[in-house]
Amino acid sequence: MLAIFPLVVLLLALTGRARSATDQVLDVDGNPVRAGIGYYILPAHSSRSGGLTSLSRSGSCPFNVVQADSGLDQGTQLTFAPATGKKEVRLVTDLNIEFLSVNHCGSSAVWKYAGVDEATGQRFITLGGTAGNPGPATVSNWFKIEKEGDHYALVFCPTVCESCRVVCGNVGIYSENGSQFLALSDPAFPVKFRKA
Repeated sequence: MLAIFPLVVLLLALTGRARSATDQVLDVDGNPVRAGIGYYILPAHSSRSGGLTSLSRSGSCPFNVVQADSGLDQGTQLTFAPATGKKEVRLVTDLNIEFLSVNHCGSSAVWKYAGVDEATGQRFITLGGTAGNPGPATVSNWFKIEKEGDHYALVFCPTVCESCRVVCGNVGIYSENGSQFLALSDPAFPVKFRKA
């Protein structure tokens, strides 16, 4: 009976380690996605359109997050910053997403949920968010990555503020004037991550 106890402890330890490894977000090469490193977010399935970048809907600020028109365009490099401060990006963890080498309107390139657009009723993802400082003042700047079958999906449903009431939603695509804008909608836009 005593010989079984160490075996049970070993099995529980291995099971726990396997479970924690499965919630890592992986890039297209099967490597863990890491904070502070440049990546491209690309459509998970073959598409005529490319990766994610930024564009102004109105010709002025703020700039929106959009899918590039050409499938040959990987989009703009971006980085992830989990609220936990850890280096590995994990599923269903609050994180900031920020385009690298982008400076529109003198504001940040951190993604944020912009609320409901009165003209269209859409809930767009724009730039101009605040990096870090999880809490009520930055609640609109936190996104999550979820696993959807063989691909990933981006979700807005921050938990960095327990007292805040947020509208959760999948990050999908809204087509307008030939451009593919990211907005909270169903279905979620299936994505994958490629290290820059």
